[in-house]
Amino acid sequence: MGWTDERVELLKRLWQEGLSASQIAKQLGGVTRNAVIGKVHRLGLSGRATPSKPARTVFKAPRPARPVSAPSLPRRLAEPAAHAMQPAPVRYVDEPPGTATVLTLGAHMCKWPIGDPALESFTFCGRRTDEGPYCHEHAQVAYQPAQAKKKTSAAELARSLRRYL
Repeated sequence: MGWTDERVELLKRLWQEGLSASQIAKQLGGVTRNAVIGKVHRLGLSGRATPSKPARTVFKAPRPARPVSAPSLPRRLAEPAAHAMQPAPVRYVDEPPGTATVLTLGAHMCKWPIGDPALESFTFCGRRTDEGPYCHEHAQVAYQPAQAKKKTSAAELARSLRRYL
């Protein structure tokens, strides 16, 4: 279907009203969104009354209600230090592991997965973290120190190179 004078005038009016190219194409019928965009550019139409925005509903998950309690300092368990140079890890008694779900996991909570993700009982550790994504105990498991490389002798090097010769 071609661009008649009536259709061009209707296009100009709808464009000035702020309708999108898709909405204009539906009202005109027989043209695509890209055809409308091309005609608008060829006509030199630029200013619009208001930019069109699709009416989309944004779903936000409801936040769980926070229990109201008096602020108190967390109780800590005393643990002996393994090395004199390293500070003793801090464990919070009030925070047992496995209390956080995907919906309740916050910014400063341990994100160590506990259980099978396919099951409903799947949780995250959820303990408080000072830095990084894991609590102290899970960070020790996740971040292992680099192992010292084994020095190879000339004989071992020659043996390993024989494979490639």
